[in-house]
Amino acid sequence: MSAADSPSFDLIVIGGGPAGYVAAIRGAQLGLNVACVEQEPQLGGTCLRVGCIPSKALLESTEHFAAARERFSDHGISVGTVSMDLAALMRRKEQIVGGLAKGIDALFKKNKITRFLGQGRLAGPGQVAVTDSGGTKQTIAGKHIMLAVGSKPSVLPGIVLDGTYVGTSTEAISYPAVPKHLVVIGAGYIGLELGAVWKRLGAQVTVLEYLDRIMPGTDSEVAAEALKIFKKQGLEFRLGVKVTGARRDGDGCIVEIDGGEPLRSDRVLVSVGRTPNTADIGLDTVGIQLDNRGRIPVNEHWQTSVPGIYAVGDCIIGAMLAHKAEEEGVACVEHIVTGYGHVNYLTIPAVCYTHPEVGAVGKT
Repeated sequence: MSAADSPSFDLIVIGGGPAGYVAAIRGAQLGLNVACVEQEPQLGGTCLRVGCIPSKALLESTEHFAAARERFSDHGISVGTVSMDLAALMRRKEQIVGGLAKGIDALFKKNKITRFLGQGRLAGPGQVAVTDSGGTKQTIAGKHIMLAVGSKPSVLPGIVLDGTYVGTSTEAISYPAVPKHLVVIGAGYIGLELGAVWKRLGAQVTVLEYLDRIMPGTDSEVAAEALKIFKKQGLEFRLGVKVTGARRDGDGCIVEIDGGEPLRSDRVLVSVGRTPNTADIGLDTVGIQLDNRGRIPVNEHWQTSVPGIYAVGDCIIGAMLAHKAEEEGVACVEHIVTGYGHVNYLTIPAVCYTHPEVGAVGKT
């Protein structure tokens, strides 16, 4: 198919996560002919499929479990022996994810957005190549192209991910059984939330953190108080620890620590931040250069160095948060159509959904 024969759109969004699907819907509402390219069958991105939503479902379920087991009696409520059906808990999580994903599908149909299932890659100015799972490729044309490609978990040198024993949050939301001992590498929001989930379900949880504090970026006084509470809840912390390696060893794992004895565990959750998904998206075909952290540079209107190509969400500078990405997607599209679009970055909230929850907004 020649470029002249390619399907043509006012806006092509590469990525169907919080930034991408929201931007696509807003673009359609403003009268644009919109296409969205996403390689996963389910729309919603990391946040909906394997991040925010499933982890919050697990947090809610395990908080109910902990309350029934430990706190109901304080209210004079007797329920006898309390047990958890892990398979049922996981089914509930998947039902929530599936229902929300179907909701996005319905919004796409309602707003007449064309969905392309495959990997999207820039193929020159105004061109996007879409490759499906079978390797079939087609090219589509767009007056405006938005890169909303998101991010992926970061990994430290020496850590060997096997997707089962040593894994990221993607695996930690779907363990088939409660590990006897879970080692969490990284004391950020994701590590603390999922550590809390498995602690409530009966795991021994050891959190290793390179810094001398938990929750990097959070107010230090708040983080120090939170640490006391989490310790009382049974989470074990080892701060100021440099992890030099982690790997599967038989039916368990070994975590190597600089200057210390190796730790043995049943599972390892690697939670050391996220990296922009900017490799192999065709930036070279249009001459866009990444910054030193793999992010796409943009101006105040999310315009890249190439006219007609924009970037929003986790692949640009700023907090890697779903609601920040959504706001950028909407504001970017509104600026394209109306000439106006703004995000107040000083009012973006951040919350760690532990018990108690730890939140911040504005200048702390």
